[in-house]
Amino acid sequence: MREAPAKRLSKKALPVWRITGFLESLFFLIFPVGYGIVSVLFDWPLWILYVLILLWIAVALLQSLLVPAIRWRRWRYEVYEEEIDLQYGVFIIRRTLIPMNRVQHVDTEHGPIYRHYSLAAVSISTAATVHQIPALTEETASELRDQIAIFAQTADNDD
Repeated sequence: MREAPAKRLSKKALPVWRITGFLESLFFLIFPVGYGIVSVLFDWPLWILYVLILLWIAVALLQSLLVPAIRWRRWRYEVYEEEIDLQYGVFIIRRTLIPMNRVQHVDTEHGPIYRHYSLAAVSISTAATVHQIPALTEETASELRDQIAIFAQTADNDD
């Protein structure tokens, strides 16, 4: 078994994940807002609304501050001629090895937030699933995509 992968994602991943974490936490705002409306209509106790607001604040802080920092610290990757090694996770750390002879195609992609921060993700497709290396600089993502494509083609020719 090899050592853990050494390459890290771009530091720019932190603000991107903080923004997306906050946007995701807005979904949970439905609970205090919904309860607030119902409590006015049916004269329910307001202390529950205050608890729900505090819970939402806690979720928003966790998703936009703590989780992105842990996620960035744990995300590692390495590309070898015969395999791609990924390590990621927040509370449960996963280690995935993708054999090059299983790689069908590789893409780079970036949405509006990634584009604003000049980031891209590399998607590696196999017959079973799609793996992604997120939040790389556009230059690193392009180089990695090309490197994986060459290694995958070489692995196919060896079979």
